[in-house]
Amino acid sequence: MEEEILKPFKFLPEWLTEPFLTIGQTEISAARLIALGLIIVLAWWVAKQVEHGLQRLADRLADENEPGSGAGAYAFSRVARYLVWVMATVIGLTSLGFDLTSLAILGGAIGVGLGIGLQGFFGNLFAGVVILFERSVKVGDFVDLQSGVMGRVSEISMRYTRITTNDSVDMFVPNSELTGGRVINWSYGTQIRRIHVPFGVAYGSDKELVREAGIAAAKSVQGTIFDAGRVPEVWLTGFGDSSLDFELVVWVSRELLLSPSRTQAKYLWALETELAGRGLQIPFPQRDIHLKTGALRIDGPGAAGSIRVEER
Repeated sequence: MEEEILKPFKFLPEWLTEPFLTIGQTEISAARLIALGLIIVLAWWVAKQVEHGLQRLADRLADENEPGSGAGAYAFSRVARYLVWVMATVIGLTSLGFDLTSLAILGGAIGVGLGIGLQGFFGNLFAGVVILFERSVKVGDFVDLQSGVMGRVSEISMRYTRITTNDSVDMFVPNSELTGGRVINWSYGTQIRRIHVPFGVAYGSDKELVREAGIAAAKSVQGTIFDAGRVPEVWLTGFGDSSLDFELVVWVSRELLLSPSRTQAKYLWALETELAGRGLQIPFPQRDIHLKTGALRIDGPGAAGSIRVEER
């Protein structure tokens, strides 16, 4: 059997085919290691091509009206890549005559040592599988993580998730953060959301004029929803130190939803324009100082006397 396995390597120098290590019943030589490396590289290339083919299928399935329709094919493509790689590697090892039982014993011994130091690594691998199959977070979703990272999901790998912010900055987040922490998925389910834009006006302002200005501001921003039961509203939410506190409550489309900071800025810009056009003032902090009539006595070495304050 050994003769048949090594027959393809007869043209190589003897030092390449000469075993230098024996694991169980398997003799390890340089030629076998080179062949194993080539098999692993080829298996990785085939797995990558399978993944790309399935992702192209996912892109064709994805529809503009249903952004998550290709997420299932994408998840399957990521898992299929690793399955193909593992299966091809095992088949290659077997065909080269490696005793997988012996390798399993060696791998188990090494795994015990590595497992302690790589708990986080394998935890992220398992979390990546959970994310891909659970599909609570998909490529294209806009998420806000507990750590403060906010952006669009560009890639879900087996170890990390790549999130691209609205400033085109790519952030690589460990998968365990998405499965173990708080995640706000702004794109999950329905494609419209309600947002609150706080603002204030000076005391004594006409509340009806404030409402009128808020509705007009909402109408001026493209992407505001005006469906039945989802019309813009202006709420009086509190009495501040220097202002009447209001909120403009609007339903927005997906385009506005995916850029929360820019959307907030658009509504604030429109609000300032509409408020100023109606003569409504946005207040600034004010403090009143009240002085009472009396005398302030100053005691101390060389400071005898008093200062008198009179109310006028």
